[in-house]
Amino acid sequence: MTKIGLIRHGLTEWNYLGRAQGISDIPLNEQGIQQAVKIGERLANEEWDIIISSDLLRAKETAKIIGSRMGLPITVDQRIREIDCGEIEGTTEDERVIRWGKAWREADLGMEKFETVAQRGIGFLEDVAIRYEGKSILVVSHGALIGLTLQHLLPEKFPTTHIDNTSISILQHHEKEWNCQLYNCIKHL
Repeated sequence: MTKIGLIRHGLTEWNYLGRAQGISDIPLNEQGIQQAVKIGERLANEEWDIIISSDLLRAKETAKIIGSRMGLPITVDQRIREIDCGEIEGTTEDERVIRWGKAWREADLGMEKFETVAQRGIGFLEDVAIRYEGKSILVVSHGALIGLTLQHLLPEKFPTTHIDNTSISILQHHEKEWNCQLYNCIKHL
């Protein structure tokens, strides 16, 4: 059995302000650094083999903090970066409504399709389950990528999702079957 712990990065200033981040490379803020320290301390008492991080700064910083507490190597994979939010990156909901109207979600603003994000995430998980069969892998990624992946991987369990900063969700893969053992856990906070 392969175990995969999906962790959302720590808080950034744009998270705090309600700005869409997408693939903008925003660092953790002080609170996000403290969140990463807390989950690193929680996980230091568990058995994990490797950390794989998104290539975006906020995820890499989170992974580095966790890895320093656990003495684990970190690899980077671009497939688990956040959804590309196109023209809405850097804007708040209010700014989007002013700029594009209340129906802005229906406009073509260059945003990556949810299905594409989910397929990226599922493809990554399937590769990891094969490559690291029998291992325990931590994956530091992003809210939309994790949520959309779970919704498409286990749709009956996750018709919708909410992923908190530095939450951990644990998947198990055994004989081509996926199971979610833990979802959006933030007990370390």
